[in-house]
Amino acid sequence: MKDIKIKDRLIFALDVPEVEQAKDLVTQLDDSVNFYKIGMELLMTGQYFNLLDWLLEKNKKVFVDLKFFDVPETVGRTIKRLSQYGATFATIHGNQALMEKAVENKGNLKILAVTALTSLDRGDLNDLGFDCDVQELVISRAKRAFETGCDGVVSSGLEVPFLRKYVDHKLIAVTPGIRPVSNDDDQKRVVDVATAFNSGSDYTVVGRPIKNATNPYQAAQDIQTIIKGCF
Repeated sequence: MKDIKIKDRLIFALDVPEVEQAKDLVTQLDDSVNFYKIGMELLMTGQYFNLLDWLLEKNKKVFVDLKFFDVPETVGRTIKRLSQYGATFATIHGNQALMEKAVENKGNLKILAVTALTSLDRGDLNDLGFDCDVQELVISRAKRAFETGCDGVVSSGLEVPFLRKYVDHKLIAVTPGIRPVSNDDDQKRVVDVATAFNSGSDYTVVGRPIKNATNPYQAAQDIQTIIKGCF
């Protein structure tokens, strides 16, 4: 068992267009959520790092989900600078040289390699030129991420059981795309909360099922109850 507080295992995705909306949601969610993911949409507000600081001041943990993908040296320097801000997680794409430079510069920041986006399916991988199935791709990238020194991976709950079989259990598995069983949005490779944790995930990232709920606080509390029941 990793030393992770039960309540920290739920990461809420602050996927909204404006910082004030993000702050309003954090205020509504109050003590039901301790960990927040902030991504590219909020980056475009120009107040991204102000929001990051605001969350830290409220004793919240922050997951910087910007999925860095560039020349390895550039990513390395970016991660070094980001490591000074106090975030817990940051995402990068799982390319070898890029992972090496990120790990070299991460400091106390935990690096998560993206294996395969949960919005991709077999047809999308064909279009991208990957001549393997999703499971093989995820396992291959996760193995290399662990060997390179990344702290974890972002992986669909559908592939986590195979990660636990083939990759060291020290590797952190963060599962996005958490949905009810019935799902008709842009996320394709999805599972529900209990399935994610029972399959071996360490954290789940939940956005729309909480954000779009009539009572976001209660929706988050309900998910926390499910998580607690998995441990």
